[in-house]
Amino acid sequence: MCSAYRFTLEKGSKKHYCPTCNKKRFVRYVDTSKGEYLPLPYGKCDRIINCGTNFNPYADGYVKSIIKDEQGFESIYNNYCFKTQPMNKQTFFIPDEVLKNTLVGYEENTFINNLILNMPYPFLKDDVEKIISMYYLGTITKGYRKGAITFPFIDINNNIRAIQVKQFDVNNHTVSTGFLHSIIEKEHLKVNTDCPEWLVNYLKNDTKVSCLFGEHLLHLYPNNTIALVEAPKSAIYGSLYFGFPDNSKNLLWLAVYNLSSLNVAKCKALQGRKVVLFPDLSKESKAFELWNYKAEVLQNEIKGATFKVSDMLEQIATEQDKEQGKDIADFLIPQDWRLFRK
Repeated sequence: MCSAYRFTLEKGSKKHYCPTCNKKRFVRYVDTSKGEYLPLPYGKCDRIINCGTNFNPYADGYVKSIIKDEQGFESIYNNYCFKTQPMNKQTFFIPDEVLKNTLVGYEENTFINNLILNMPYPFLKDDVEKIISMYYLGTITKGYRKGAITFPFIDINNNIRAIQVKQFDVNNHTVSTGFLHSIIEKEHLKVNTDCPEWLVNYLKNDTKVSCLFGEHLLHLYPNNTIALVEAPKSAIYGSLYFGFPDNSKNLLWLAVYNLSSLNVAKCKALQGRKVVLFPDLSKESKAFELWNYKAEVLQNEIKGATFKVSDMLEQIATEQDKEQGKDIADFLIPQDWRLFRK
C-alpha cells in the first residue's frame, strides 16, 4: 500500500550538524519504511535566516530514483502518494512590464558602475552594455534598495520566474539581497493599498526561483558548452572574462541561484547540453562534494546532457579561501580580463 509519509523529516528534537553551516541545527530526512536516514545532505537546517539549507529528496529526483530502482518502472513513481510535496495547480509569472521598469538608472547602479570604474582592470563600456542586454540586468531607482542591481530569472519560454535584487559595495561584495516582488508587496502594505492582481497570484507559487539565471539564452546559443555557477554575479563575471557566447567555442554562463537549489526540475532545460559546474568553495570542500553527488543525479535524469564538476577552484584555493567561501569571481577580479579572452 502506498504510504504518504515514507520520506519525511525526522520527528522529535534530535539535531545533526548542518553540512552547510556546521551548526547542530539540522533535521535529516528518514525513510520510514526502513527506519533509516537518507544520505546527507538531505535535510533542513533550523537556522532559516543565517543558513536556510533545505535539501529536499523529492525536489532533485532522488526519491524518483529510489522508486524506479525498487519497482522497475516509472509509472509507480508517477502514481506515488507524496503528501509532503503538494503540486501547485498553476505557475504564475511576473509581467513583462515589471521587468521593463527595471531597465533604467544604470548610472546609479553600484554593481554596473563597479565593472567600469572600480575594477583593477575595468571592462569596456561596450562589453558592460552587452552583458546588461543579454541578461536583462536592471536597477532599483528608489526606496531603501536604491542603486541595487536586479537579476531576472527568465525561463526558456521567456517567462519571468523571479527578479532577485542585490546591493553591492564598491568591491562588488554583497551587502544585502531580496526579491522585487517582496519590495513591491511591502510598498503596498506601507501605504495600505491593494497589491496588483499579478502579485496576488504570484505569491501563490510554491517556489519563486524555479528556473536558471540566463536560461532564456539557451535557444540563442544552442551549441555552446554551459558553465553553471551558483550566483548570477559569478555568471556575469564569467561572461566578461572568458568571452561572449557569440563564438560557439566560448562558454554560456548560467546560474542556479544558490548552492542548495541545484536540482533536476531546474536543470531540465539543459537537456542535450554539455554542462560544466563551478561550485563555490566551502569548508572541507562540502559544496564540491555536494555538487559532485548532484551531478550524478542530473546525469541519470536528464537525457542527452553531460554534467561534470570542475575542480579548478579546489586545486588553486587555500584553506582560508575555502573558509571564506570564495567563488570563481573572487579569483577572476584581480586578473586582467584581456588575458582570458586570448
